[in-house]
Amino acid sequence: MKQVASDTLGFVPQKDIVYNKLLPYADKLDSESNDILAKIKGNLSRAVQLRELWPGVLFWTRRLSTYMRLYGRKFSKEDHVLFIKLLYELVTIPKLEISMMQGLARLLINLLKKRELLSREDLELPWRPLYELQERILYSKTEHLGLNWFPNSVENVLKTLVKSCRPYFPESATQEMLEEWRPLLCPFDVTMQRAISYFDLFLPTTLPPHLHHKGFKLWFDELTGLWASVQNLPSWEVHLVNLFARLANDNIGYINWDPYIPKIFTRILRSLNLPVGSSQMLVQRYAANAYDISHVVLWVSSLLGGPSQQAQAQLSGLFNSITSFFHPSNHGRWLMKLMKLLQRLPAAVVRRLHRERYRKPTWLTPVPESHKLTEQNITDFVQSMMQPVLLAMFSKTGSLDAAQALQNLALMRPELVIPPVLEKTYPAMETLTEPHQLTATLSCMIGVARSLVSGGQRFPEGPTHMLPLLVRALPGVDPNDFSKCMITFQFIATFVTLVPLVDCSSALHERTDLTEVERKLCSASAEFEDFVLQFMDRCFALIDSSTLEQTREETETEKMTHLESLVELGLSSTFSTILTQCSLEIFKVALKKVFNFATTNIFETRVAGRMVADMCRAASKCNPVEALKRFVPHCCNAINQIAVNEEVLNEEELDKELLWNLQLLSEVTRVDGDKVLPYRTQLVQILQLTLRLKCKQGYTLACNMLHHILRSTALIYPTEYCSMPGGFHQHSRDRLPIKDWGRPGDLWNLDIQWHVPCVEETSFAFYILDLILQPELQRLQRFSQGELEMSREDVLQSLAIVQHCLLGAGSLMPPLKGEPVSELVQSMVNLEETHLYIGREYDVSRENYRDAICGVMRQLLRKLIFFFHTFIYGHKFIISDLLHFKGSHKHEFDSRWKRFNLVKKSMENRLHGRKQHIRALLIDRVMLQHELRKLTMEGCQYRSVHQDLMKDLLRLSTSTYSQVRSRAQGVFFTALGTYNFCCRDLIPHVLEFLKPNRRDVTQQQFKGALYCLLGNHSGVCLANLHDWDCITLTWPAIVHSGLSSAMSLEKPSIVRLFDDLADKIHRQYETIGIDFSVSVQERERDHNSPPVPPQPVPTEEELAVGRKKQQNKNTDSEGKYERLVADLLDGISNRDMPWKFEHIAIGFLSLLLRDDLPLPAPAVLFFVKSLNHDSLLVRKVAISAVAGIMKQLKRPHKKVPLWGVSDLPSGLAAGDRPDNQWLQYHSDSLPQTQQDWESCVFVEKTHWGYYSWPRKLMSYAPPEEQPKQNLTREEMNEREQIIFDHFSDPVFIAQLIEFLSLEDRKGKDKFSPRRFCLFKGLFRNFSDAFVPVLRPHMQRLVADSHESKQRCVAEIISGLIRGCKHWSYVKVEGLWEVLCPLLRTALTNITIETYADWGTCIATACESRDPRKLHWLFEMLMESPVNGEGGSFVDACRLYVLQGGLAQQEWRVPELLHRLLQYLEPKLTQVYKNVRERIGSVLTYIFMIDVNLPYTQPTSSPRIADFTRRVVARLKPLMEGDEEIQNHVMEENEVGEPDERTQAIKLLKTVLKWLIASAGRSFSTAVPEQLQLLPLLFKIAPVENDDSYDELKRDAKTCLSLMSQGLLYAEQIPLVLRVLQGIAGSSSWHARYTVLTYLQIMVFYNLFTFMSDQGSVDQVRALVVSLLEDEQLEVREMAATTLSGFLQCNFLSMDAPMQAHFEALCLTSLPKKKTRALGSAVDTVPSADLMRRHAGVLGLSACILSSPYDVPTWMPQLLMDLSAHLNDTQPIEMTVKKTLSNFRRTHHDNWQEHKQQFTDDQLVVLTDLLVSPCYYA
Repeated sequence: MKQVASDTLGFVPQKDIVYNKLLPYADKLDSESNDILAKIKGNLSRAVQLRELWPGVLFWTRRLSTYMRLYGRKFSKEDHVLFIKLLYELVTIPKLEISMMQGLARLLINLLKKRELLSREDLELPWRPLYELQERILYSKTEHLGLNWFPNSVENVLKTLVKSCRPYFPESATQEMLEEWRPLLCPFDVTMQRAISYFDLFLPTTLPPHLHHKGFKLWFDELTGLWASVQNLPSWEVHLVNLFARLANDNIGYINWDPYIPKIFTRILRSLNLPVGSSQMLVQRYAANAYDISHVVLWVSSLLGGPSQQAQAQLSGLFNSITSFFHPSNHGRWLMKLMKLLQRLPAAVVRRLHRERYRKPTWLTPVPESHKLTEQNITDFVQSMMQPVLLAMFSKTGSLDAAQALQNLALMRPELVIPPVLEKTYPAMETLTEPHQLTATLSCMIGVARSLVSGGQRFPEGPTHMLPLLVRALPGVDPNDFSKCMITFQFIATFVTLVPLVDCSSALHERTDLTEVERKLCSASAEFEDFVLQFMDRCFALIDSSTLEQTREETETEKMTHLESLVELGLSSTFSTILTQCSLEIFKVALKKVFNFATTNIFETRVAGRMVADMCRAASKCNPVEALKRFVPHCCNAINQIAVNEEVLNEEELDKELLWNLQLLSEVTRVDGDKVLPYRTQLVQILQLTLRLKCKQGYTLACNMLHHILRSTALIYPTEYCSMPGGFHQHSRDRLPIKDWGRPGDLWNLDIQWHVPCVEETSFAFYILDLILQPELQRLQRFSQGELEMSREDVLQSLAIVQHCLLGAGSLMPPLKGEPVSELVQSMVNLEETHLYIGREYDVSRENYRDAICGVMRQLLRKLIFFFHTFIYGHKFIISDLLHFKGSHKHEFDSRWKRFNLVKKSMENRLHGRKQHIRALLIDRVMLQHELRKLTMEGCQYRSVHQDLMKDLLRLSTSTYSQVRSRAQGVFFTALGTYNFCCRDLIPHVLEFLKPNRRDVTQQQFKGALYCLLGNHSGVCLANLHDWDCITLTWPAIVHSGLSSAMSLEKPSIVRLFDDLADKIHRQYETIGIDFSVSVQERERDHNSPPVPPQPVPTEEELAVGRKKQQNKNTDSEGKYERLVADLLDGISNRDMPWKFEHIAIGFLSLLLRDDLPLPAPAVLFFVKSLNHDSLLVRKVAISAVAGIMKQLKRPHKKVPLWGVSDLPSGLAAGDRPDNQWLQYHSDSLPQTQQDWESCVFVEKTHWGYYSWPRKLMSYAPPEEQPKQNLTREEMNEREQIIFDHFSDPVFIAQLIEFLSLEDRKGKDKFSPRRFCLFKGLFRNFSDAFVPVLRPHMQRLVADSHESKQRCVAEIISGLIRGCKHWSYVKVEGLWEVLCPLLRTALTNITIETYADWGTCIATACESRDPRKLHWLFEMLMESPVNGEGGSFVDACRLYVLQGGLAQQEWRVPELLHRLLQYLEPKLTQVYKNVRERIGSVLTYIFMIDVNLPYTQPTSSPRIADFTRRVVARLKPLMEGDEEIQNHVMEENEVGEPDERTQAIKLLKTVLKWLIASAGRSFSTAVPEQLQLLPLLFKIAPVENDDSYDELKRDAKTCLSLMSQGLLYAEQIPLVLRVLQGIAGSSSWHARYTVLTYLQIMVFYNLFTFMSDQGSVDQVRALVVSLLEDEQLEVREMAATTLSGFLQCNFLSMDAPMQAHFEALCLTSLPKKKTRALGSAVDTVPSADLMRRHAGVLGLSACILSSPYDVPTWMPQLLMDLSAHLNDTQPIEMTVKKTLSNFRRTHHDNWQEHKQQFTDDQLVVLTDLLVSPCYYA
């Protein structure tokens, strides 16, 4: 195959599209593709060498992507690599305009998509340029200031690009990446997220095995260790999981995951967030940061197989434990995740099987034999999934997920999957009352259809189910239930597509070599004919019930409703599928039946008529000769008989029979052209007769017929879609049709029958055109020249005929001719269009009707625009078809492409791959390829004819009538996207209508022009083309249109239009490049790789010109940018401009801030003045803009590296080490003098030095090398002077502060980062020049306790602190002397509204700053925060503010944390709740640094263990006594020292607050420490869910709930169990009860960790069983519930010893009832025997309730045992009754199945038990 290709092409293609070989003109394609490829290669390299990014490179890269759409990767390997390298260099040009970067990146992704084509030897790509690109765009420093505008899609494009390049990174890359990003791994910092997501994205995992030591082995232990030890699901854990999943999938068999498997499955189970137990509280972050199911699935599917079967065992455990959640009666937010898991997992396993067994071997590492999936593995996997999938079939979210899962499972094991589905399907088809059941089972059957029909060795009896299923599905064609009807159609169509409907029963007598199943099938196939006829009867009934008269009143619309059109589609496609698959005998019977139905009745043409006509069309398509023989003569006779008398032709309302026959005829003629030819005289005669009918309905049908006849003679298309080539007409001697059931089409012998128009057909088509089109055109021409009078209806009729001729024969007419429009763009590269051959040479000798129509239409249009406007309606279609139509429409093509993909998905075989689709699908795909070639005309040259037509369209788009306008605009937008560069030509014409000085523009024209600028939602937006030439025209025009006379703000539609325009420009604007320099190395192009480009290499002169042009383009762009800014300012300064347009202009200006060119001075002046504008909106824009301008004016500071690589410590050690001591805060060595300050090395970013040191740590150079600090006014540039003058002006500042301290929305305002950026920039650029002016204002604001005033001063202060980064020591010291008193005042005046703002202020001020620089601030905040002055609230606020500052500093202030803890410990017994909560939160942050992560040194910050020891000592008094712990509330004025116990209770309250606060925040849970407090919590926590309890009890309960959900390490489990066993022996039954609820949640959330250790399982079992015999009834019942839950999630199993144990307990005999004296006390304490007997009964009942949805083998016996106790004393009787009623409730739905498990005797007993006794007996 390849050899042949390389002879004709001259090279071996990488991978071309196979479908091209099947086109009827396949032999011409090779030369065509070579020609195009040579042009692309030549022009692209020429454009790069001439440095012409736009339009050259852009134009030819677009060409390359079109080439790939048409031919696939049809180029040699050398070219492939060269294309990739060239594009890679282009994408990573540093200053490339963002929209260009995206376009090139998408093409590069497409080139890299099939990674098997290029191995690592062929291609190597560096990783660093991509990393720099990511940093620059995703973590842009200037985007938040509005200096860069990136589109939303850019993030995904960049990520996909990295994924595509990843396999080709060099082998040294892993080590380099680790060195680059390890220093960022500081778990308390945001950089952790960044580093891990970079690891996830960049680390290569596809290295070959001999390089593994340079790949994942470098980081595997380090990162898995990190993952295993993090307990509280931080947001970066998700990225780690993604990385591991990818690693596992790429290296199956090379990594031993066994030690991690219990951890993996435990975390997956936790990540599903399932509800457990009664009183569970969900931690917010667990829901937010849950694992991504698609990666989980990848990971799990990669773990299966291999020598140790551990993963499969755990997976079965996982599904067993969550099966009951799939039951349809359960519903919740977690359901979506479970369904996704169910749907994706089988797909992932099928993918893996395909890779191991069927995929062609590529350069990627194959899976070693030892780890491939064995047959046993597959069976186990399928079995473990069957139960949940069958439950999910009827889920509330729909059966789609289950159907997809079943489709994939059935590919692997049809014999396990299909029978249970069939068992559910047959009863569902019988039932009438539950339609949901039917739709669910049918959609699942459609999924497994292919596996069922093809049978195979695994499931040979599969095909025998087919006929019964089809026949039983027929009642589903039901006019009353729409969804049932549609799914039935889909079901029948799916099965029939797979099976030829041929009666093979005769083969039983003729052949003797048939197997048993084949004989069954042959005899069954005799029923096919009945099936077809019955199906038709159902359809006729459906049609009868949906005629117009029946379904609607007269008044309603005549059109079909949406539902009816869907039914029509389903009906016609199903019927045509059936007929396509029939044998000739069955077809004839069916045809006769349809013919009779159609000709004996007369239908109205709207609804029923359309359905019947569709059925007839299907019949004639399948076998034209037979069908036309019947239909054409009949219809022609009928029409002729009626139309004999003349007056019929002029009637307004035509005879129903005539219309019906016309409709029938117009549909029947949609067949192959050569089959129509015999009837041509009759048909032409009918056409001539009916096209001139007066009735609109009549001539429309005639036009349709004309259109269909022309199309069928003029187009190329396949003529049959059978599932076997050659149809089913051969006799069954040589081949049995039943052998072809479900067989895929063979791509290499598809044997497509093409219809290619012959000479006779073409001449027939032209004959019709001459006969019909010619006279119409002449009439219209005479009318438009004024020689002929025509009424409006006549003109419309003529236009309809012209349009249908054009639609029918469009592919016969060559495109419009004309001169290309020149001078639109300058380029040194050829920008020519390429022509594709689509199977047809145009016949030049004939008249080109397209030109003729074009001429007449333009004349007509001129006349109509002056006369009356109504005709234009028909007109616009014609113009659009003139421009683009070559025989098929884009939107039809798109919807067919979508449908093709849907059908492909529902029937594909993912396991075997290799395009094993059904033949009909493959033919469809080839046809789509042909249509794609017809439609590919994006780069059409823009010629003068087009220019004229476009101007006409523009005229229509701005006409008086809105309907005409909107239609014309639609065509206009399509055309804009079609022709190269035509936008530039048209923009000035559109803008003409908006000029303010024109007086003759009407409002309609004005609106039309605005709509033309706005564009539609998908196409080009003229107002926002990413190009300076266009924007400099459109933006000022939009602003100036505010002065136009046609503009009126009274009309809401116009106001809305301007809003939409401004909104769209803001949404779509991306920063437009100014610097277009290309720095790609000039490579000499290899001329040796064929096809050789025709273009010469550029000469030296040309290269010089190219460089010159590029420089000119850059300076030109700068000039245009400045002109645009000036124009906009000009518009704003115009006095008459309405405010709306002023706002629009200001919005446009704010988009024009850039980071590579400073804003022109006039604009700076404007924005600074606007800070004090009257309008709030303008002030907001100005604040952002001035902050951006400050960034532009910032002087760069010089940085120097701190040390060389040599003095780095080696080895991994994170945390506090001797070598990062100097970074920490030590109060004895703070820089207190000028000299210390200058010698001190400040490191601003918090994460440096925590995990490891970077290669080069940069720090600022000494002050003398930095830019000068306080500039005098003379030294500043113009822009700086403007700002300086305004901000030194006290009046301006007073006004500004006044505005900033107004409130905007009451209660909604927050600290504004924008204002902070403004002040920070101000103080950074001008140092302390403005402090004197601002100081009095700040003092005034601080003293005022109003919310907005305080917020304003907080914004200024945080800006000041951050802005003084580079000030000299003297200034900084001076600053703090001002600030400290201010902050003290502020903190005493703090209010409930403003404390959050002050917290933000201090946190923002401390962010990324060296703590030693801020020592004044910290020392001030540490002065006794909790001193009681100003009440408890102020204390809490001060702590909050302090916490904000310290939290930003993370691990660098251990000394401050110790001081704070020492200060707080005595105060832990606070009385006030708000202070307690705040202290709890502060403690969390104090201990945050004490983490239990691998490679981390013990911290020098405070440690939890020491703290807990001290706290437990103080809580002693509570631990000892047994009495109830009451909440002692102290009165404030009580005298005397409170006792120890009261103090301890207060302390406990605060400790609880701390435990609750730290549950979600810290990285690792301090389990051993918390265990010391557990007994106390169990003692306090209440049992009932009652909110009236005091705070202490509620907190204890919350705490327990949160702790029980925590993730435990394996080594912590015994510790926890020991504590729980201790508490279970406690005297308080509340505590014993709570132990059980705690156990439930803890075990479920750590299920697999528990199960991996048998000892723990036994301990848990013993604990629960012992509590079953507790003396307190509530505890016993809870123990039973817990046991039942453990059994249900398969944590414990129901084994014989356990059953025996319970049965023995049940037999405990009870003491006889003593005869009591009346009135004596009721039994006091129940005897021990009763408790034991009850325990036995409870144990049995737990077993029964543990399987709510099925009946295991042991259940009947247990039920019998239970029933014996129905009359025992209470509480046993109660338990038995409850159990039985629950059993009845849960098993009621499927009782028919469950009955099978019981013997008859047992059933009798059961029925007695379950039916309540009659009251009247």
